[in-house]
Amino acid sequence: MTVSSRKPAVSCSRCDAVCCRLTVVLMPGDDVPPHMVEHSESGPDVMARSEDGWCVAVDRDRMCCSIYSQRPAICRKFAMGSAYCREEREAYRQRNERTIPLELAPD
Repeated sequence: MTVSSRKPAVSCSRCDAVCCRLTVVLMPGDDVPPHMVEHSESGPDVMARSEDGWCVAVDRDRMCCSIYSQRPAICRKFAMGSAYCREEREAYRQRNERTIPLELAPD
């Protein structure tokens, strides 16, 4: 593998926690604390999100999952650095490049 074809290393500690902003569908057998679940009459149960879109299980002070040993099956399958992880990180980066800043820079 040449240097130019190498993919940059992926690390959760240097990420915007993109995976923690995705919709997490709960599966039968997931043992998530009930207060962290959003129920829908027309769809599957999902992990609840905070007002800014983050999964409510994320400990924002330590940037880690507060229910790691009880995390949903889909979270257990999400592999850091996998093709899906890289695709989501890139889509997130591109979305944020196109956004208009909330505040204008001073002249």
